Order: sequence, then structure tokens, then C-alpha cells
Amino acid sequence: MREVEYRSRGVPLEEYELTREDHRRQKRSEEISEAVRLQVDEDIAKCQADPARAERRRQAFENVAKLMQSFKKADHEIMRWRVRLYCGHIMEREAHYTYTDPLSAGSYGRQCSECGGDRQTIVAFEPIGLRGVPPEETGPLPPPPPAKKPTRADLEQRVKILEKENERLRAKLSG
Repeated sequence: MREVEYRSRGVPLEEYELTREDHRRQKRSEEISEAVRLQVDEDIAKCQADPARAERRRQAFENVAKLMQSFKKADHEIMRWRVRLYCGHIMEREAHYTYTDPLSAGSYGRQCSECGGDRQTIVAFEPIGLRGVPPEETGPLPPPPPAKKPTRADLEQRVKILEKENERLRAKLSG
């Protein structure tokens, strides 16, 4: 596992005073959420009007779900974060250990499980630690076994192929 330097913003468990930037980010998040909701409503209406489209959509979602399940990561590859949401509630988020903060991992905002507030942006965060303990490093891998030496017959066949290729190139060059 490579070393990652994790970032923090504020201290989620301490008192936190919302900033103007926090208010702007929350407002922007709500606007984006509303625009997405309108697009989803429009798409649902189109699917209700066209059963073939609805079936294609269902199949696409099934394929995506299967793909996402195939990306399961080991516990030692998941970083846990303590976050304070815009609403003031404190939660835990998880992301792949290679992300330096929960925002860059796509956890910009979430629904709050305590108050139900939708798309609450993260205003403060700190890393808690990996979900699991990384396995012990066993040292470098053993070198691969040496390649099998070619037989005389293999070498003679290779020489014939190369001689033919040489003749073809000379003919092309002089032709």
C-alpha cells in the first residue's frame, strides 16, 4: 500500500461556525439536486410512456450494479472519515484509501440520517483510520522462473522465417 497524506478541515467534534463559503456550497448543492430531480422526473415520464425504454434502463441499471459489486475492496483499502454536515450533525463516511479527503472521493454531500436533510454538504472532516489492518508486507516477490531455452529445431525454424523476411524486404527495396 502506498503512503497517503490525508487532509482535514476543521474539527467535526468541536463547535463549528458556518462560513459564507459553507452557505454558498450548500445553496449550490441544493440547486444541483433540484436540477437532477427535474431530469429524473422527466426520464421517469419518458420510461412510463415507452416500455422498451424502461426495459433498456432497467437492464442498464442491473449491469451497473453487477459491475459495482465486482469492485469490492478489502477493509484495509477503505479510509473512514468523521464529517460534520451543513445541518450540524456528525457522521462517518468511507472512501478508498487513495483519496486525500472525502470531498475528492465524491462525498460532497449526503442525506443526513439524523434529520433527513437532503444533500447536506460536508463543512468539516477528519480522517479516523482504515477500516481494517493492512496485511504484513512479505518482502519482494521471487523472480519468475527462467524462460525455457529454445531447441535447435526451434532456432532453425526461426532462422528460416527471418531469412524469408530478409529476402522479401530486399526484393521490396530493389523492386
